[in-house]
Amino acid sequence: MKTNVGSADKIVRIVVGIGLLSLFFILEGSMKFLGLIGIVPIATALMGWCPLYSVIGVNTCPLTEKKS
Repeated sequence: MKTNVGSADKIVRIVVGIGLLSLFFILEGSMKFLGLIGIVPIATALMGWCPLYSVIGVNTCPLTEKKS
């Protein structure tokens, strides 16, 4: 797994992940479990690697970009 998530991207993922995760505590009934989707962006930010980015060839990490 090669790092493909940059610093700004990590911050956005953590903020979005926390926002989604907060739905778990705000919503009622079975809809509250949609908030658990917030674990995904938090996990990819902490790992520094996004599987979807690998598939579509995106790299927001300036340290690992290919030099031309």
